[in-house]
Amino acid sequence: MYRTHTCGELRAENKGQKVTLAGWVQKARKLGGMTFIDLRDRYGITQLVVEADAPAKLVETATSLGREFVIQATGEVLERQSKNEKLPTGDIEIKVSEIKVLNKAAIPPFTIEDNSDGGDDLRMKYRYLDLRRGPLKESLTLRHRLAHEVRNYLDAKGFMEIETPYLIKSTPEGARDFVVPSRMNPGEFYALPQSPQTFKQLLMVAGYDRYFQIVRCFRDEDLRADRQPEFTQIDCEMSFVEQEDVLGTFEGMMRSLFKNVLGVDIPNPLPRMSWFDAMDKYGSDKPDIRFGMTIHEITDAVKGKGFSVLDDAAYVGAIAVPGAAEYTRKQLDELTEWVKRPQVGAKGLIYIKLSADGSIKSSIDKFYSPEEIKAIADKVEARPGDLIFVMSGPAKRKVQTMLGVLRIEMGNRLGLRNPKEFAPLWIVDFPLLEWDDETQRFYAMHHPFTAPKPEHEKWFYSNAKEDLERVCANAYDFVLNGTELGGGSIRIHNADMQKRMFEVLGISPEDAEYKFGFIINAFKFGAPPHGGLAFGFDRVCALFGGSDSIRDYIAFPKNNQGRDVMIDSPSRIDQEQLDELQIDLKSAPEA
Repeated sequence: MYRTHTCGELRAENKGQKVTLAGWVQKARKLGGMTFIDLRDRYGITQLVVEADAPAKLVETATSLGREFVIQATGEVLERQSKNEKLPTGDIEIKVSEIKVLNKAAIPPFTIEDNSDGGDDLRMKYRYLDLRRGPLKESLTLRHRLAHEVRNYLDAKGFMEIETPYLIKSTPEGARDFVVPSRMNPGEFYALPQSPQTFKQLLMVAGYDRYFQIVRCFRDEDLRADRQPEFTQIDCEMSFVEQEDVLGTFEGMMRSLFKNVLGVDIPNPLPRMSWFDAMDKYGSDKPDIRFGMTIHEITDAVKGKGFSVLDDAAYVGAIAVPGAAEYTRKQLDELTEWVKRPQVGAKGLIYIKLSADGSIKSSIDKFYSPEEIKAIADKVEARPGDLIFVMSGPAKRKVQTMLGVLRIEMGNRLGLRNPKEFAPLWIVDFPLLEWDDETQRFYAMHHPFTAPKPEHEKWFYSNAKEDLERVCANAYDFVLNGTELGGGSIRIHNADMQKRMFEVLGISPEDAEYKFGFIINAFKFGAPPHGGLAFGFDRVCALFGGSDSIRDYIAFPKNNQGRDVMIDSPSRIDQEQLDELQIDLKSAPEA
């Protein structure tokens, strides 16, 4: 037996016991004739002490230990003279009678401590060492706890966990698929699933009325802090339900997670907001409602004053930034350049300062009288001490989106986005379809299996573009602190309606049959009304952990280029494999 206890287990009540621990040497230090060793495993750290009068061989072994040596130590639990309140085991230490070196270790390339001296690239290369650090252990422990709570909750609600295939058919609508060549079917390819969408609907057809899966999904898309090429979903589907049934079930799940994992109570019921209100007030379909600073339309209030930037705009909007009237010209110039970045896309920024003493200063003083500027401030509900930002443009939604991005930036700069404060809500009543001017066709706002709201079906079957643009989806998103954590919909369960959706999306009957014939045919055999949703599990973990990035909540993530620098993947395959798969490369990449 390598150990009787873990390194995070022993307490004062274990005093006098003989124990054996095993783990990694965090550090070893000599103090006078004594040697102190911090021994670490995933449960914690325990201090070992080798006294000066210990046998010479034991002292020699103790003084030879390097960082990250794997050792086994046996000894007696003593009460520490100098207690360490920062450690759960800080009241005790082990008076060592025997040390066995199980494995020596090379000097690690960075310090394996909570605040490491290793940069991101280095720690990614040696991820197995980075995972020994406390913060990552806490992150993965949180992930484990959340997964456990999810399974407990859904099991209690009658859900079955059922696995769906990883090798499926490519249906390139939306994000790009990862494709996998088939050796046994030359010239043909599998795709890795972007979600188990069609399979979970087929499970509803099969009669498994409550399904879930904590499932790996894959998307070949550009990366950012909350995206990885492979990610995990809490994927769920239910039969014989309407929207209220789905929202009630999964609002309950999130309430259970918050309570049981964080000890936090969230509102009951959660607030709901239509997609249109979210865009109008927050410039985002995933609004952060922890702070105000909402968008106000001021188009009518600024027209006809000879300022072409606003006179010629189809939409003018503004936000009032609380307590920011003292911003300097340098700060305002920096923000103006900030909104011109491609990520925002604005051409400029108009400001109005409402000083605490009642004076008003603006970048549009030349065109507007003090009374007219005061009227703008009243329309935006600004107060003395506030700073108003104004943006304009030819497209309402684009201006609102730019103001929404600026709003979030100002919330960050003013410290209004406390990661320990949680403000969840549901976004509902999305448009079913998005029109793209470039391709002159409609795309599904969510996916092509989302049903229209029943009261909008008359428009759904119309051939008029303006009618189709009015159709709302029977869909919903769960949003937390400015992040979409999950989303879903009531699904189409009728073969004729599904064919109509493909027709609206410009998918020919032949293409629809080739790509989705299996599900259309399944609907002919008695598909129940059904709906569901999926939560981004990595995002849930990150937000519960107070982070914007999902990477530390995944054991072995990819970097920003989609590479695993630890195993050097993706990589080339040899010519023999290519020949076996009957694949010819257009041009070999340079080494």
